[in-house]
Amino acid sequence: MAKPNSRQTLIDYCLRALGAPVVEINVDDDQVEDRVDEALQFYQHYHADSIEKVFLKHQVTSTDITNGYLTIPDLVTDVIQIFPLRESGGHNMFDIQYQMHLNDMYSLGYMGSLVEYEMAQQWLSMLDLIMDSDTKHISFDRHKNQLRIDMDWSKEVKVDEYIIIECYRILDPNTYTDVYNDYFLKRYLTALIKMQWGVNLSKFEGMVMPGGVTFNGRQILEDAKEEIEKLNEEVRLNWEQPVDFYTG
Repeated sequence: MAKPNSRQTLIDYCLRALGAPVVEINVDDDQVEDRVDEALQFYQHYHADSIEKVFLKHQVTSTDITNGYLTIPDLVTDVIQIFPLRESGGHNMFDIQYQMHLNDMYSLGYMGSLVEYEMAQQWLSMLDLIMDSDTKHISFDRHKNQLRIDMDWSKEVKVDEYIIIECYRILDPNTYTDVYNDYFLKRYLTALIKMQWGVNLSKFEGMVMPGGVTFNGRQILEDAKEEIEKLNEEVRLNWEQPVDFYTG
């Protein structure tokens, strides 16, 4: 069995699954292309295997500071958080974190306890969150590809500094061609093309062809709708990330 590794080989696979070339699939090429786009969009929105967690670095420009937002690549679907923006200048020896590492880390290899150290770290983290937090409120608009960060851009960030962004990004099928061989995607696209086939044939419902053959597009359409409904339920139950998957 040939494994689809491109858009066209995926289309060929789905048409063969529907009976081609033994059976003529009455679907226009443009209609097939539209169904491929629809299948990929659905797959990338709901299927966990279609995305990856990445950390992107963005070098700040004067345009970013003027606009008050960062332009994010098209394939990014969700932004989780940005790494805290802290003042440059090295470590402060009077900082409580510095003193803990200086004095307490030495004893961990002897009589110290990692449990106590971890509890102290959590306590300091809570104090930092309440009193001196560098966490910024962010707002990401996927359709605009804009990441807004609520801060005083002119004072808190400088040109050529880097901002690290934790986000989720779509696996580009043109780069990672194994996406085209995904089991769910192949079945879903086949069902979509089948539905389009049924819609096209339903226009000739009841027409008798030479030899007594009668069009039955309505049955093909109903079968395809049932298959799509089952696949929608399957992906939502088995492959979709939980609602609270993204935080921040």
